[in-house]
Amino acid sequence: MKKESQDAVRVEKFRFITSLVVMAVILFGGAILCLAKSPDEISLSERRKLEQFPKLTWEAVADGEWMVDFEKYTLDQFPFRDRMRSVKAYVQQNLFMQKDNNGIYVVDGNVGKLEYPLNENSVINAANKFNALYDKYMAGTDVKVYTSVIPDKNYFLAAENGYLSVDYEQMMKLYTKNIRNMSYIDIFSLLEAEDYYRTDSHWSQERIVDVAMRLAEAMGAADRISGEYEMKELTPFYGVYYGQSAMSLQPDVIRYLTNDVIEKCTTYNAENGKTAPVYNLDKFSGMDPYDIFLSGATPLITITNPNGEKGKELVIFRDSFGSSLAPLLIEGYETITLVDIRYMHSNLLPKYIEFKDQDVLFLYSTMVLNSSNMLH
Repeated sequence: MKKESQDAVRVEKFRFITSLVVMAVILFGGAILCLAKSPDEISLSERRKLEQFPKLTWEAVADGEWMVDFEKYTLDQFPFRDRMRSVKAYVQQNLFMQKDNNGIYVVDGNVGKLEYPLNENSVINAANKFNALYDKYMAGTDVKVYTSVIPDKNYFLAAENGYLSVDYEQMMKLYTKNIRNMSYIDIFSLLEAEDYYRTDSHWSQERIVDVAMRLAEAMGAADRISGEYEMKELTPFYGVYYGQSAMSLQPDVIRYLTNDVIEKCTTYNAENGKTAPVYNLDKFSGMDPYDIFLSGATPLITITNPNGEKGKELVIFRDSFGSSLAPLLIEGYETITLVDIRYMHSNLLPKYIEFKDQDVLFLYSTMVLNSSNMLH
């Protein structure tokens, strides 16, 4: 009995030592490989810049800052990092049976990110922000003002599959109750889960022609829009949720709609003074392929349609969803100016826009309404 007990102790000791050795090899081996390999500048899967080797100075070493930065560097540059993230996600979902991985969940290959709970104060703040913009810049003019809200993908996926979800009905009650001096255009009923990319948060342009037409009809521009397009494809498209999920998923296809009118339109970026086509295909190989639509996130961009009816202007206060929607409205206007007050302060508007008799559309996703502190 004593011998069996000693054997058991030796086995446990061996396991303990083996575990330590394996852990040490992984940690120190990984650190050595981090130093040996050329550091990557960006992570395409996570859509962000990676930490670079910190500058070695006596001051940084003395106050401990260098070790903190070096730890961030090794975590970002660890060899096979994406593979390790995939293993972790697989274990959490398939062995530990967790329904989500860091807020990311998958339903039949469609990836969502939890948005919960409803921030009622944020929704009211968004409405008040838009009201203040109206009062400051549009009151007393001949502008016609509209607003619409884009449901995020959780509206279709979360609650019915057992995930926590925002109370969208309450959100819209709060929003429509608090907005003033603008007509609300409902588009919820036109959308479904399949209208969004499976690996991304955004809607697919070829699926929202009906949405564009409903907005155009409400604004009196529908008779100037042909609704006839040629569809082109770019593949593969790995959306923002693909990297965040760290799971092996089938990529999406970006389909964009064009015609002779859109091809002759140009965009002007007020931030960098550059002109570009409506669809900037060079962006497809960048960090976010969705940036092919109007060249991506920018504070203020104007689309000019040389074939548009003279004097017809549309101003869209928008988030990134508006980038793929605006091209479907451009036939109805001479210019469309898109303003993103997440990236510029609204006090700067008079520098770029004189509000007089334009159509103005406040078009935001439910995600922005629920986090409206980002609006300036």
